[in-house]
Amino acid sequence: MRELAQRLFRALNESPTRWLAFGVATGIASGLVSVLFFVGLEFAGHQVFGSIGRSLPSPPGEILFEAAEEDPSQGPVYDWLFFALPAIGGLISGVLVTRYAPEAAGHGTDEMIRAFHRERGVIRPRIPLVKGLATIATLATGGSAGKEGPIAQIGAGIGSVLATRLGLSARDRRILLLAGAAGGLGAIFRAPLGSAITAIEVLYQEDFESDALIPCVISSVTAYAVFVSLLGSARIFDVPAIPLPRVQELAGYLLLSLLTVPIGGAYIRLFYGARDHVFAKLPIPRWLSPALGGLGVGIIGLWVSQCYGSGWGYIQQILNGGLIVDGERLTDPMVLVTTLSVIALAKILATCLTIGSGGSGGVFGPTLFIGGMLGGVVGYGGNLLSPTIFPVPEAYVLVGMASFFAGVASAPIGAMLMVTEMTGGYTLLPPLMLSSVVAILFMRHTSIYQNQVRDRFRSPAHVGDLTLNVLEEMKVSDVYSRREKVSHVIPEARFGVLRDAILVNEEATLPVVSESGELVGIITAEQLRPVMDDVQLDQFVVARDICAPPIFVRPDDDLYRAHELFRQSGCPQLPVLGSETENLPAPIIGMLDYRDMMVAYGRELVRRKSG
Repeated sequence: MRELAQRLFRALNESPTRWLAFGVATGIASGLVSVLFFVGLEFAGHQVFGSIGRSLPSPPGEILFEAAEEDPSQGPVYDWLFFALPAIGGLISGVLVTRYAPEAAGHGTDEMIRAFHRERGVIRPRIPLVKGLATIATLATGGSAGKEGPIAQIGAGIGSVLATRLGLSARDRRILLLAGAAGGLGAIFRAPLGSAITAIEVLYQEDFESDALIPCVISSVTAYAVFVSLLGSARIFDVPAIPLPRVQELAGYLLLSLLTVPIGGAYIRLFYGARDHVFAKLPIPRWLSPALGGLGVGIIGLWVSQCYGSGWGYIQQILNGGLIVDGERLTDPMVLVTTLSVIALAKILATCLTIGSGGSGGVFGPTLFIGGMLGGVVGYGGNLLSPTIFPVPEAYVLVGMASFFAGVASAPIGAMLMVTEMTGGYTLLPPLMLSSVVAILFMRHTSIYQNQVRDRFRSPAHVGDLTLNVLEEMKVSDVYSRREKVSHVIPEARFGVLRDAILVNEEATLPVVSESGELVGIITAEQLRPVMDDVQLDQFVVARDICAPPIFVRPDDDLYRAHELFRQSGCPQLPVLGSETENLPAPIIGMLDYRDMMVAYGRELVRRKSG
């Protein structure tokens, strides 16, 4: 049975349609895990806040349980419990992460990106479970974070583990890692297209991982189908009908994108400033740091409770034309502008405290929230001043969500499509495109994801591809040092002769050549170094006894073949053989040095880049 299974797998792995099977399998797994994560998160949040008679508003597409009824008779008690919840959740999250999986701290998308670029696509099997539990502890107690980062890392972990179990290569494992991330995002946000694009776009500031597009789309659609089959297909936000924008309205959206740029830059600096210069330097155990961050969130929440959780329920309120604060619905434009500005600032601070302290959660949700609040500020403020240019304030909330995330994450297309799918606001595609592109133009060299690289050219994941392409086009004859006479020894040379030859020779590789001129082996200084001072070896060791099998290159060989010989042998130089003549072996006409080869390779890379 095992042999039959192995044959089937080999046949599948060699089939051109293998990514269909792998994508579907990854999508099913990530879709089911997304259902468990989403239900567990919503249930935990409902139980925690319900136990103190409080609730956080949710958008229509994320309501699984009825909101708890508040008990005004226990107000002071509930307020203090409400204040303490983020610290409790931070403590639980900190203990889980520090004890079982330190890489599950912070926002998971960046860890997924790092695993792709620098860890050969490997994510430990325990990461999805630890990340899921730590995130539930953080978000269910009011921590200011989102689901995107965790579900991306959880899905990526599933794809990585599946690829490892199937024995796939590092390249294929990276692709399944992205497919898993796309599946998790596509399921939990019910945005299959935007999620697939985001998974391949978020790796780079100015590029896409195009090789993974098809598996990501297959996985995302499959996971989406699993999720909506079990929990329903309602969009996350219920958006009122928005007419197509007129030309003059584009000025307002341009103003919005210009506002998001400096605030986005400040958000990124504050985020990493809190992480690297505040929490990282505190003289406290790492597991306690998220609790301290949660304590800060609780303090902010005493005055601005809207900073708790993802806050998407408040976005829905703004889309409905007002914001409910302390049981009162605010509709006055001037009051809304002031209130939304304060909430946006509070959310920035709370997110920096939650995730910057090491709490487990994503930045996608808070970033959309901040962008939505800024969009509300511009939309309602503009409508107050010029109803002609700002006729539909709610539209700016949606555009602000995509614009702000596009700028801080260098992911304009995925963010634009995800917001469109989550809201159904397809009429806003022109301003979404304009605002997102303008935002990223001004923020193209900065990102909330530190492990992003500029393009595939700079990714360690593609060094092999780049090396192969360049070295295959370069020849040994372009690099090696041609010599009339190359230092060598005969097979019968005693150990003392070998030692002296290595010491005086400018190369660290010594060819062993027979009296007829045939290359019979290679000796390196690395071989002799451990026994260099053992004089007893002079009596019974000769070159033939210790030399490695002969390896060499010819002038017309490409440098990729030379690179592989260097890698396999560990020799610092390789003999270069000339042409064979009748009845005579090929002579050694020079030596190819590994350092010279890599210097030539570097020059060629610079030339191609500048050209």
